[in-house]
Amino acid sequence: MDYQSPLAKVRGLGSAKSGTSHWWMQRVSAVVLIPLSFRLITFLDQSLNAPYQQTVDWLASPFNAVCIMAWILAVFYHAALGVQVVIEDYVAAEGPKIISVWAANIVFLLLALAALIALLRIILAG
Repeated sequence: MDYQSPLAKVRGLGSAKSGTSHWWMQRVSAVVLIPLSFRLITFLDQSLNAPYQQTVDWLASPFNAVCIMAWILAVFYHAALGVQVVIEDYVAAEGPKIISVWAANIVFLLLALAALIALLRIILAG
């Protein structure tokens, strides 16, 4: 049973307008995070159990550095998508909803940039 007005159907204002791509991107980012998280666990084990210089050398390896950078990008993107869904579901008014989504996206972008810069500083200083 469909509860939309015929006018809403004609204008393309249905619930599946952009939600499908958002849903898929959440699933794709989650699947990408699975193997990358194993590399992150290896890095955390290395950083807790090995000397600093050995950890930096491990991180300076191109494969390991790319994996950790990809994990950073994927985890912040996945988190931004999840927070956006929560905001859209629980904030009723359109104005605060849009501002909250934009603010959350900017915060996650800045956090991802800070994490990437910190990682690059460790690699380049080592």
